Amino acid sequence: MRSQEENRLLSKKLNAAAWVLTVVVLVLVGLMRQVKIALPEGVSLSFLPPFHATVNALTAVVLLVAFYFIRKKDIARHQKAIYLALGLSVLFLLSYVAYHFTTPETLFGDSNHDGVLSLEEKGAVGGTRTAYLVLLLSHIFLAAISLPFILFTFIRGYTGQVERHRKLARWVFPVWLYVAVTGPVCYVLLMPYYP
Repeated sequence: MRSQEENRLLSKKLNAAAWVLTVVVLVLVGLMRQVKIALPEGVSLSFLPPFHATVNALTAVVLLVAFYFIRKKDIARHQKAIYLALGLSVLFLLSYVAYHFTTPETLFGDSNHDGVLSLEEKGAVGGTRTAYLVLLLSHIFLAAISLPFILFTFIRGYTGQVERHRKLARWVFPVWLYVAVTGPVCYVLLMPYYP
């Protein structure tokens, strides 16, 4: 068991690491649309979008399980579920970045898969494209701003700052859950346009 001073020092180090990790992730996400890395001939990561959706869906389920356990005051199982949710999120993030650094972007409505959205294609999807983009942009925006707060919430719990952990978790949990649920929804909506 760590002392209060050890927890304070550990929290300070982990907070700094959380900020560094957040900056690195945001830079990578910002670069992945601009930088493309060629894969060897015959290698494709086209299997990853359904994998991403599955990992996000599993994360949502695990978050609900973690919530159930904390409501039952089963802290040990809550912690294990949160560790699993974080692990799934890390797996998703690594896979997502690898996919987007190596694969051209799929556009909603691009039915001929040429990477260009023609007026005819835009007309064919109508307002559903706007609805998709609103959902996608809210997903991306909330994922970006919630990342450091997910980490801070975890750090507060890990270092025994229970009350501060609870205060953050009250609003971080629903945002994290929203991001985990909207990821698979965006995939299902985009699925017809993958090459």
